[in-house]
Amino acid sequence: MTHITIDVNNVIGKIKPMHGVGQPPMIGTNTDTFHYLTEANIPYARLHDVGGWFGGNLFVDIPNIFRNFDADENDPASYEFEFTDILIKGLMDAKCEPVYRLGVTIENFYEITAFRIFPPADMAKWARICEHIIRHYNEGWANGFHYNIQYWEIWNEPDGHPDMMQNGMWRATPEEYFELYRITSKHLRTCFGDSIKIGGYASCGFYKIKDAQDVTGEAFGITNELSDWDKRINHFMNFFYQFIDMVTTEKLPLDFFTWHSYSQPADNIRMQKFCEKYLEKAGLGDIEIHLNEWNPNPHLRDRGTSFACANAVANLCGLQDTKMAMMCYYDARLGPSVYGGLFNPLNHQPLCAYYGFQAFGKLYALGTQIACSCDNNDMYATAAANGEETSVLLTNLGEQTTVELNVSHFKAYLIDQNNTYTEMEVQDNRFNVEKHQVIYIEI
Repeated sequence: MTHITIDVNNVIGKIKPMHGVGQPPMIGTNTDTFHYLTEANIPYARLHDVGGWFGGNLFVDIPNIFRNFDADENDPASYEFEFTDILIKGLMDAKCEPVYRLGVTIENFYEITAFRIFPPADMAKWARICEHIIRHYNEGWANGFHYNIQYWEIWNEPDGHPDMMQNGMWRATPEEYFELYRITSKHLRTCFGDSIKIGGYASCGFYKIKDAQDVTGEAFGITNELSDWDKRINHFMNFFYQFIDMVTTEKLPLDFFTWHSYSQPADNIRMQKFCEKYLEKAGLGDIEIHLNEWNPNPHLRDRGTSFACANAVANLCGLQDTKMAMMCYYDARLGPSVYGGLFNPLNHQPLCAYYGFQAFGKLYALGTQIACSCDNNDMYATAAANGEETSVLLTNLGEQTTVELNVSHFKAYLIDQNNTYTEMEVQDNRFNVEKHQVIYIEI
């Protein structure tokens, strides 16, 4: 028996935008399927690797918009905004705000050759190009818009590998990235003040501490004869320590810190708590933390399964109870990819994980998180209310169990690979839940 207790009088805070996405669902320039974002109340879409195989040379990236680096960055004619304008207008029409990654798309064939992952030849000019892109979308520059896009992220995963020749995102040293962040963050703050939020650096993550005995934030020892993965995760950590030290020592702008993970829910919660403690220790306890690239099941075998849906919802619910400010699932693309876990790549119809996100979107619409406790460690649950309605979202990663709520007169709806909001049989205040099922409850 699993007992879930909710208390509508115990207000926790806001339901946070845990159900953002990356790679919005489009192919080419067609944004018709953005209605799925609206229907799931998806609040943010991070714009990194946008377009994939069908548009990697068209959207968002600095070299896609500013094609000739030798051109005059102050001249609107030097910019090609057309494709990105279509994308961002589609998102705004869908009531889904962009998180704009200032940088380039990953180059997965870097071992053959690299094209755009080198540091800018003139970092100050690159910062001014970023400035003009922001002015285009927020201040109407170059026949632009007044979207008031808040989040501007400087690059993505510059820490990917200690050997720069094996890093598909940053063919340069950590120090060169630090210089890019230093120059760009200071310039953008000078230009825009607090009207935008400046952040980075899209860390590859904190896998090193998954099995650590503590999360104090002390540096981890590096031994000889490490595997390539061990070398990488040590590099991730050392890069993080150095970046935070630079930001705090030089008092650089950092409104939000971003990191990535392809781990399971319990591991992500542990790594998030490490990040919180380390930033607090560094005097950055008030900045936002975003897990803006995550997917616990980036495998073809898991696409569309109850397992993938349950794991995704566990992340949404579990990290809601931390200091996490925002999450963006990687990803919501329509095309063929092991990462595209929300839509069938053949017919573009939603998979069950999408409906898990939609259910969390219903909590997000209610707005206020209320106390919800569960005595089963394999089950994650979150409750929300708006003064008139109350709902609970739960996901079961363990074995079959009977769930008992401390309220009566509710309806429970099942989400898994065979069911989409199928009303369940409820006897008194109890119902049965199988392994890897997601339940949405309306009270």
